[in-house]
Amino acid sequence: MQTELSNTLGVEHAVFGFTPFPAVAAAISRAGGFGVLGAVRYAAADDLARDLDWMQEHTGGLPYGLDVVMPAKKVEGVTEADIEAMIPEEHRAFVERTLDKHGVPPLPEGAAPGWRITGWMEQVARSQLDVAFDYPIKLLANALGSPPGDIVQRAHDHGILVAALAGSPRHARHHQEAGIDIIVAQGYEAGGHTGEIATMVLTPEVVRAVDPLPVLAAGGIGTGEQAAAGLALGAQGVWLGSIWLTTEEAELHSPRLTQKLLAAGPGDTVRSRALTGKPARQLRTEWTDAWDDPAGPGPLPMPLQGLLVADALSRIQKYETGPLLGTPVGQIVGQMNNTRSVQAVFDDLTRGFERAIDRINRIAGRA
Repeated sequence: MQTELSNTLGVEHAVFGFTPFPAVAAAISRAGGFGVLGAVRYAAADDLARDLDWMQEHTGGLPYGLDVVMPAKKVEGVTEADIEAMIPEEHRAFVERTLDKHGVPPLPEGAAPGWRITGWMEQVARSQLDVAFDYPIKLLANALGSPPGDIVQRAHDHGILVAALAGSPRHARHHQEAGIDIIVAQGYEAGGHTGEIATMVLTPEVVRAVDPLPVLAAGGIGTGEQAAAGLALGAQGVWLGSIWLTTEEAELHSPRLTQKLLAAGPGDTVRSRALTGKPARQLRTEWTDAWDDPAGPGPLPMPLQGLLVADALSRIQKYETGPLLGTPVGQIVGQMNNTRSVQAVFDDLTRGFERAIDRINRIAGRA
């Protein structure tokens, strides 16, 4: 699965694997793909440095990248405490009622506070990049559109390509104008924040909109046949995220959540604002149902929702409260029905890709 872009980056397969887990990202690069480590969960730059050190030791000099969540526009003088103060008490009470209904205990006294969605804040992302630019990363991806211009220039000064996710041709053209090098066309089927256009429609439209920039197809891709379809639509590679969640190297730390993912079908996800305040595809649970119920207060806008529910989600995860337990994941979850190593995923991808190419060659009378 080689393309001009994969050759430029020095990888065997044009498969870009996004993951929050360093062990998965390193395994993707070792398997011949391009591992991309998600940075949003690193509130402390020292923690990111620790895991990038680990990546250096476990990638054997193979290329890898970093994904940040950085807004293009800066809001001056706003702290996390300022944002916390904007959360209505009605919403805080709704969270507690929902947890009480399902018997979710409080965190133990002295337990570390829950993961908070602060990586979107510019000062946090900049501190992450101050660390990351000291490492030989080959790609910087941004999940909130184009990063600020000075960050794009700084990446280019370090010889790092910059990618940005797009859910429409209009977004893609904006990225091109901002000097972005690679566009990730993320379709409706994808896990996490996603737009309303399906991958099959979105990919060729984005390819036409930003030609000659390389495009990666994302959303609903987890097999070699689907990867071949993405390349047939004009993409120079595929961007996979959900498929890695049930690999042996993933660090979900929740057997119950892993079992829910393995048992889920493609119709068991929902595009909901319950997690961050922006529409994000995730497992449908009684938690998402509660927030999407018109009788409730409804989710707050980003970033208020993420800050509001952070500790509640930590409690749900710690106690593995089944009806409420979920995670961002795409519709490809229906094909994630067994636990495999990252290498096994790549073996399946390459075999499926070869089958697809052979099938097309037979149809075209070339075999």
